[in-house]
Amino acid sequence: MTRTSAVSLIRSRSLSDVAEYAYAATAAAESRLIFLAGSCPLDEHGNTVAVGDFAGQAAKAVENLRTALADAGASIEDVISTRVLVASSRQEDLVAAWGVVRDSFGEHDVPSTLMGVTVLGYADQLVEIEAVAAVLDAPTSGGPADAPTA
Repeated sequence: MTRTSAVSLIRSRSLSDVAEYAYAATAAAESRLIFLAGSCPLDEHGNTVAVGDFAGQAAKAVENLRTALADAGASIEDVISTRVLVASSRQEDLVAAWGVVRDSFGEHDVPSTLMGVTVLGYADQLVEIEAVAAVLDAPTSGGPADAPTA
């Protein structure tokens, strides 16, 4: 099944090209927005994984993000923006987490914000990824919206 994306990435020619993401994105008017809670580096038992490893925690957070997206009927290509939170004041730690997140999105380089924060919610947690996605759902057949009008 081929699905048309609801997300259009916007790359500004007026701004620097050093950013590894589109500067803006838009979603089609008829799209369904999906607001995802922060994806955390937790295993199926609720334990923080990759303790002390910014890149390892980013990878697990992306994996969990992909699962939450799939459960909502979306994929990584439907994400319209992200916010990556890293519990560190060291730029190299933020860059370590960002590299994993950026690589996981590939060509779909959505607008993103990378932030160093003081602390995150779970014991030993270093990374969290918030996201918003947009999808175009296939029209249903046989429902009231499909009934002929008089």
